[in-house]
Amino acid sequence: MEDADRAAATGNVIERLGNRIANVVERWMPSPFLFAIILSYVVFAVGILVEGQGPTEMVQHWYDGFWVFLTFAMQMVLIIMTGFVIAYHPRVNDALQRLATIPNSSKQAVVLVGVVSMVLAWVHWGLSLVVGAIFAREMGKAAYREGLTVHYPLLCVAGYMGLGLTWHWGLSGSAPLLLATSGNEFIELGVIDEPVGTGATIFSSYALALTALSILFAATVLSLLTPAAERSREITAYIPESELFESTADGVDDDAADDRTPANSSAGGRVPAERIDNSRLLGGGIALTGVAVIGWEFATNGLAALDLNVLNFGFLFAGLALYTRPALYRDRFGDAADAAAGIILLFPFFAGIQGMMSGSGLAETMAEGLLAVSTTETFPIIAWLTAAVVNLFVPSGGGEWIVLGPPVLEAAQEVGVPVGQATIAYAVGDAHTNLLNPFWALPLLAITKIRAREMFGYAVTMLLALLPFLAVALLLLPY
Repeated sequence: MEDADRAAATGNVIERLGNRIANVVERWMPSPFLFAIILSYVVFAVGILVEGQGPTEMVQHWYDGFWVFLTFAMQMVLIIMTGFVIAYHPRVNDALQRLATIPNSSKQAVVLVGVVSMVLAWVHWGLSLVVGAIFAREMGKAAYREGLTVHYPLLCVAGYMGLGLTWHWGLSGSAPLLLATSGNEFIELGVIDEPVGTGATIFSSYALALTALSILFAATVLSLLTPAAERSREITAYIPESELFESTADGVDDDAADDRTPANSSAGGRVPAERIDNSRLLGGGIALTGVAVIGWEFATNGLAALDLNVLNFGFLFAGLALYTRPALYRDRFGDAADAAAGIILLFPFFAGIQGMMSGSGLAETMAEGLLAVSTTETFPIIAWLTAAVVNLFVPSGGGEWIVLGPPVLEAAQEVGVPVGQATIAYAVGDAHTNLLNPFWALPLLAITKIRAREMFGYAVTMLLALLPFLAVALLLLPY
């Protein structure tokens, strides 16, 4: 409370607002797992009251939904784990440590972490989530070493900004990639006649301009949110100094790992089995084969080749190409399992919520109610708000799109809005409210050692600050 009182009398308006919201959220926000449980009860009750479903029916919808998206859940876990493995490669980690020495002010530190997170999210949201978390931690460490006081909760929010803004209309965006996939659900339902290529979504001038403007605006807000040193809590308020500097890098040097001598090895070196496990020839050969397959896919099909399976395949073999040793790559995947553990636990619960919303008709009722008041001019804003509201309950971009995509695209075609524009507008809303729901922040929380309630006040402030900007951008940007 003392921090809030001091901030109330000093700093700019945005900083004071962020401090007040952070204080409230830190006192009241539940853990991510309890957040999911509470939302389950909320949707259960609304399904009964609004859709007239019985309690037994809602429980059945909940149970049925638990396992509907297992394939998609595995795709999401692979995105996180392949991104984690690449981000924790020692050379990538060393680059982040060097990058963390560039800022000479707290504002520069926060903005740099945010920009890196948002740019990387456009490339690969899993890589952004992990690199953003590692970079936030490394920036906090570098600032502490240099005597620069930077507010650590805001650094963590900056590392999460890619998931809260740019990811869903980038290269790993679920909605545009699902539309680009041959034989997708929307073709089977008759909503569209053929796949919608990424040239109409991700690589459209509409989406690219939105990306550039969003990064610029968010970086400005992050700068304004950054509190002065006397109102900041640095990294050692959350991670003990003894733990913070217990190792020189978060990653494990692959060359050092190669020098380890197993207990069952002979004095002269590794036994044959160990040599095979760590063979650069075998690992590098299969990695190059995988990379060549991806190259062939794009050479043959162009940007239309990009979908979730191609993305995961590419990053899986890109990581192996970085490490080359099969045994070391397997070990790094073991480390990545911790970062994905929270997602694995919570995904079935949010899938259960999805099952209740879909099975009861609640999701379509919400979507149709919002879309019914849209016009050609306002449709992008309505699509954004539709996704934003539903994402609070079901933070799964692809899972939501499977349910909400048909009514959104049908309404878009009725009012004459291009399918690509409708998809991007929807994607903006789905990403935006990740700044309120802590589901996708779980890997970041594990890496940064901060609790959701300690950082999400600033995430909520970013969400509110983005509202007028996104409304104007979606309304005025030409497609």
